[in-house]
Amino acid sequence: MVKKHAILLTAFCTLLVTLVTSCSNPGLAKESEQEQLRSLLTSANLSQEERYGIVNTIATNMLAIKDYSNLELFLTEWVNSHPEDPYNAYWLLMTAHAYLESDAAPVAEYYFERIINDYPDLTVQGKSVHFLCLQHLIQISSSSANRIVYFNQLIDNFPDEVNLTELYYRLALEYEDEGDWDQAIKTLTVFLEQDDAATIQISSHPNAYLLAKQLIDFNDSPKDWTFETLDALVAAVKKAISSYNYGALDSYKSKVNFFAMSWRQSATDENAQVNFSMRGYMVGQRIYYSAELDDSSSPTEAYLRTTGWSNYINVWYLYFRKVNFPADPEIHGRWEWAGIYFGEKL
Repeated sequence: MVKKHAILLTAFCTLLVTLVTSCSNPGLAKESEQEQLRSLLTSANLSQEERYGIVNTIATNMLAIKDYSNLELFLTEWVNSHPEDPYNAYWLLMTAHAYLESDAAPVAEYYFERIINDYPDLTVQGKSVHFLCLQHLIQISSSSANRIVYFNQLIDNFPDEVNLTELYYRLALEYEDEGDWDQAIKTLTVFLEQDDAATIQISSHPNAYLLAKQLIDFNDSPKDWTFETLDALVAAVKKAISSYNYGALDSYKSKVNFFAMSWRQSATDENAQVNFSMRGYMVGQRIYYSAELDDSSSPTEAYLRTTGWSNYINVWYLYFRKVNFPADPEIHGRWEWAGIYFGEKL
């Protein structure tokens, strides 16, 4: 890996300082400096370090005044005419940065990808150029397929520079967006195997661990409690309530991620996940249910108001939902009894 060398010899640095201070007008001094540097760049006697120093100074001067168009032109011309320059990846990184600053993200993406695909990695100021490119690409790319490639490259090539646990989760989401559920499930499984998976805080994904665990648990379950239609599920539940058949009701409840909570709670709250038998709430009680589903029901969710379960909380809304699990086409779109809301609707 190429390391950043000393930019210039002491005498060469003195020459650059003289060029800058030789003119009393700052603007003219800078222009004069750029002209002198370009002239020096044509010298055949320059060392590799001196050439790097001159190109870097010219480019840095352009960046300082946000002269992005000339910077892009200068650096791309240099790279194209000097294919042997070991710092070409760095020059193209500066070019990509200039396009980003010019609100031309698609062009920047082209150069970031070109660096990774066509140039060996190098370290500048302690940072890997390929690593910096991948970080930018993940942020600006609009393609899940591309981000999958970038995440995998970060994981494979820079495991010590990234938070692997977070990247596994974000990678799984990209696989989901692409509809590659096999890879999504495999990646979520790896995520859950990480030592800090249960405690990690991921920006914009506060419930990453619980959601991943619910999905994997559901994937690993028999899913034999689901019904083909909502009507069939509701009819079965009503029949079991009417006959006080708590065993049937228990069999209809989802065996994974079933919740029982107040309307103010979230289904992702750990204390909302429950596993209990309906027997204790049916024996000796008179249970009633509404003839129709609640008006707030939708094509993917439904609520059945019931009463008589206990003196403490008399009203329970049974919550049914359409199964959203594209990983298994035979299960996806069926219906399950997913939980219970206690009390009247807010």
